[in-house]
Amino acid sequence: MPSRSSDVPHAAPLLSGEDGGPRFGFTLIELLVVIAIIAVLIALLLPAVQSAREAARRAQCLNNLMQIGIALQNYEGAFEVLPPGSVGDGNGPVLDQPKGYGFGWMVGVLPYMELKNVYNHFNYKIGLYDQANLTTRTNLVRSFLCPSDSGAVRDSQRVAMTSYAGVHHDVEAPIAADNHGVLFLNSAISYEKITDGSSQTIFVGEKLNNGLDQGWASGTRSSLRNTGTPLAGGGWRSTGVVVDGPETKPLDPKEAEEAQLRYVGGFGSRHPGGANFLFGDGSVRFIKSTIGANVFQLLANRADGEAIDSDQY
Repeated sequence: MPSRSSDVPHAAPLLSGEDGGPRFGFTLIELLVVIAIIAVLIALLLPAVQSAREAARRAQCLNNLMQIGIALQNYEGAFEVLPPGSVGDGNGPVLDQPKGYGFGWMVGVLPYMELKNVYNHFNYKIGLYDQANLTTRTNLVRSFLCPSDSGAVRDSQRVAMTSYAGVHHDVEAPIAADNHGVLFLNSAISYEKITDGSSQTIFVGEKLNNGLDQGWASGTRSSLRNTGTPLAGGGWRSTGVVVDGPETKPLDPKEAEEAQLRYVGGFGSRHPGGANFLFGDGSVRFIKSTIGANVFQLLANRADGEAIDSDQY
């Protein structure tokens, strides 16, 4: 009796190799086509992925500033004034060097950001730059760092940096006791003194961190900036040093060192097109780098008497 399997015809393979057996896989041309399609898909998807990641980083940055804003409001509620931007002797100027008492406003808000343990570890009977305070200055506070900031988060001594700075003035000038912002040398500004209104006044903004400042705890240009310099070093200034960017060579080399120490600089960020800023009412707004010089300066002055429409920035 013949085998049942012999009654079933065998189908010939559609593709066969040199030995007559079936061949599986791609031809070279087919493989190249598949690779080309994958490359095109990656090229199309990559910008969207990068944009989504930047949107997430920008949202986290916004949240950081909102936390700082709540801490400043709670500090003002407890003491009836905002913390001093920088604590020191005399009327200034505050130089960008590790000398003097040196504590900045970010230290003052630590207890209102659930960081009272860090606050308590500082020795306030001595200066900030004393060796006994070095370890505490190395504490990395994530809420003080923008996730888009690619700068070094520590310096050579492991002192922790920050991506944010308070507004000390509306023009490029040294940090001193007569500045027009809300956080400056020995400042004690209450909301009543912000006659322009808290919604019209910038408190804190992003700055470009190069990892070379005195750290977040310092009341120098590390944590204080002004709006006399355009965002990210662009724009309207034609002479002098551009903040966190190329520097013009001083005309008089003898004055170079002191000019550099007195220089404060402005705001900026790694976000495309502008930077996040915290206003006195607790709102955080994205200000475009194309903002006009006059408008930017008015937003930093707590009592200039001018009304600014949000359409202007």
